[in-house]
Amino acid sequence: MANYPLAVSAALVIFVASATAAASAPTPAPAPAQILAANRAASGGAAWNGKTALKTDYAYSGQGMAGKVEDLADFTKPRFVEHFEIGPMKGANGFDGKEAWALDPNGTVTVQNGGDQRQVAINQTYRDANLWWRKDFGSAKIEAQGVKSENGTDYDVLRVTPAGGKPFDAWFDATTHLLWRLVEINGEQTVTTTLSAYKSFEGVMLPTATLVSTGDKKYDQHITLQSASFLPAQPDAAFAPPKVEVNDFAIAGGATETSFPFRLINNHIYADVRVNGKGPFLFIFDTGGVNLLTPPTAAELDLKVEGKMEANGAGSGHMEAGLAKVSALTLGDASVNNQVFMVLPLNQMSDVEGLDETGMVGFETFRRFVTRIDYGTHTVTLIKPGAFDPKDAGTPIPIAFDGNTIEADASFDGIKGNFIIDTGNRNSITLNTHFVAINGLRAKAGKGVDAVAGWGVGGPTRAFVSRGNVLSFDGYDIKGPVVEMSTDQAGAFAAASLSGNIGAGILKRFVVTLDYGHSRMYLKPVAGTVADLDTYDRAGMWINASTKGFKVVDVTKGSPAETAGLMAGDIITAVDGTPAEEIKLYDLRQRLRDDEPGTEIYFTVMRGSSAKMIEITLKNLI
Repeated sequence: MANYPLAVSAALVIFVASATAAASAPTPAPAPAQILAANRAASGGAAWNGKTALKTDYAYSGQGMAGKVEDLADFTKPRFVEHFEIGPMKGANGFDGKEAWALDPNGTVTVQNGGDQRQVAINQTYRDANLWWRKDFGSAKIEAQGVKSENGTDYDVLRVTPAGGKPFDAWFDATTHLLWRLVEINGEQTVTTTLSAYKSFEGVMLPTATLVSTGDKKYDQHITLQSASFLPAQPDAAFAPPKVEVNDFAIAGGATETSFPFRLINNHIYADVRVNGKGPFLFIFDTGGVNLLTPPTAAELDLKVEGKMEANGAGSGHMEAGLAKVSALTLGDASVNNQVFMVLPLNQMSDVEGLDETGMVGFETFRRFVTRIDYGTHTVTLIKPGAFDPKDAGTPIPIAFDGNTIEADASFDGIKGNFIIDTGNRNSITLNTHFVAINGLRAKAGKGVDAVAGWGVGGPTRAFVSRGNVLSFDGYDIKGPVVEMSTDQAGAFAAASLSGNIGAGILKRFVVTLDYGHSRMYLKPVAGTVADLDTYDRAGMWINASTKGFKVVDVTKGSPAETAGLMAGDIITAVDGTPAEEIKLYDLRQRLRDDEPGTEIYFTVMRGSSAKMIEITLKNLI
């Protein structure tokens, strides 16, 4: 996409936690066993004996919406299930003791076994069941972090890593000994959960006020306990992924499949769709995203938009998203009906793409059909799941789900990892910052440059761009791919739970078939030669469209653009004498990648009120 690996936080998990908060330096504190024994006593002590399950009901407010959340936690076989109704959304998520799962607001159930989804769910069951009160801490690793002070109150802080989970920090009030704060890294976000206003229920102390924050008060979520009741042992079925029958999609005339053409622009898939019978609209098809509309498209369709959610993806910033109900999305002869769409100002990225952004086809559509993307013929085919025959689809590769994204196991230069499969990433392969650091990849890399490597909902992303040796997955070895080693400290590429992102620069070698229902992706090499493959910008600059020409956003150090004197903020008004308005941004970008080293290109440049001619000579930068 301009890299849109899109993750949207709607925080519907009650006791989700995160990483660290501003506080003074730690001082000596009681040992973990002492802290937790005091916490048990303060929380009710013997009143917890014999308790097997807890049902809690909450009122929810935040992100411009209101609703309710119902939670059921099992203490004997640590597991949970949560049901929510918030604004136009209704769904559930849970952990059955083995697998995390989600019932999304549009009615499909998906096992969540990618990223850190399972680890976060295990953390929640650990806390729900108070496993840290056991003599062996419930098999967790617990480390004292000392006493920290905030607003005049001292807290005993523990770092807890449950077996099969991930580290989180727990802050206990040093005076009351009640749990006050949880801090946990969830994907690329730090989520801080504050617990307060404790009250007694059957002799047990429970917080009646929960505040969930990702750092911006604008998006804080308030969860207020309405009722709590302890229950006898609950059946397995209460925590199992629900059985659902999805009947909201069809192909006209009872056909089993439909095909339609797409345009490959900036390595992104664009195709015409209709929404509520209107259009056509040119939408991007993105396995790293969700079904969404831009605000101008929603306004054109006269849709009611609810909520103000924090939407995150590549880049360190975020966008504000809402939700709207869509009666029908039509793709070729297929339709998906009665859906909740995200409304996101993706139109703000039209200058990055060089064409108007009107909406996206994402997870909810791919989840319903088997989707074949033929990069050779530039055709998308949607197939009814029951009619799909994998016999000629190619090599099957298992995929896992991390929210709305899919990931697969692969190895980069012999190092194994888990990688998002992302048709919305224009690049070949982006390695996450953490993966690069722990494997010392920057030191091993060959010739390369530090540059703006992409653009997401959070703004520009930066990376050290080089050429890798081999990317391997399930029988395919991709030799010499262009690789971006992310240097981002925030956003999707900073997430430690993922190794990286495999984008369209790799995928366009194949006919890609996505069978979300069976957690499979199939790859089959396209026939013939693939154009514009594994080349990298030979000018050394990132340019976006503007009303006056092409705006130079970033210039790579030591590049032909820098040598020639181009600077960030310059506006290119003509290329080799052709006015910028007659040139497509994506065509110019491709020319700067694919024209031979030594090619001379003449730019007419406006810097402030002055015009000048600048000549650059392309050369290999990696």
